[in-house]
Amino acid sequence: MTVPPQQTRQLSFTDYRMRTGRGGPRPGAGRPRGPRPRVLHRKREPIPGDCPVHVTLRMRPGIPSLRGGALVREFRRSLAEASERGHFRVVHYSLQHDHAHLVIEAKGKDALARGMKSIAARLARAVNRVSGRSGVVLDGRYHHRLLRTPREVRRALAYVLLNARRHLAKRRGASRATAAHCDGASSARWFDGWRRPFAARPIATEAAPEVARPRTWLLRIGWRRHGLVDPSEVPGSPTG
Repeated sequence: MTVPPQQTRQLSFTDYRMRTGRGGPRPGAGRPRGPRPRVLHRKREPIPGDCPVHVTLRMRPGIPSLRGGALVREFRRSLAEASERGHFRVVHYSLQHDHAHLVIEAKGKDALARGMKSIAARLARAVNRVSGRSGVVLDGRYHHRLLRTPREVRRALAYVLLNARRHLAKRRGASRATAAHCDGASSARWFDGWRRPFAARPIATEAAPEVARPRTWLLRIGWRRHGLVDPSEVPGSPTG
């Protein structure tokens, strides 16, 4: 009498994980993200219409500095044509060497996505036109953070409008930067929430703002509960 060969069953992934302890999701699994991790392609959270948004756009390595005078003027001109479109508004911005910060109002994540697609394309075209180059400019998706409280909005406004001051203080290893002045590569000169006047050194002298006026309560009134912004602040420092 012949004995039939023993039937083998292929282990499922769950069985394999339970027997060996290998595989499956765990903290720190996967390829290390590196010092400049990109924004993951995950489903974006809903955007309440009454909450401003802090958005960051990052440039690829090797892109010329965004703070050059010609590029700032080109971006201002282009932004003026798209800072307010339906349910999307760019209220403030600052251009740094390899990234840009924006404070946005948008009624819903679809309005934010459409508006940011336009702004990102305009910034990329401005970079390529001014530098005489072609090709991809942005390094991955934009990062955004909802600003739900007056304190968060106040901190975001100081962070965006005084971001160049923050980077200067970090390079110098000090909690205070140089004497306060208006960052010409930002919308600081259109901001009406400064605690005191200070020297303005704009790169250009447009008669009309390239940014939109805020409409949400948080950006118009609410943030002022925590005090006006001092131009000598250093965002992120113990004294800022």
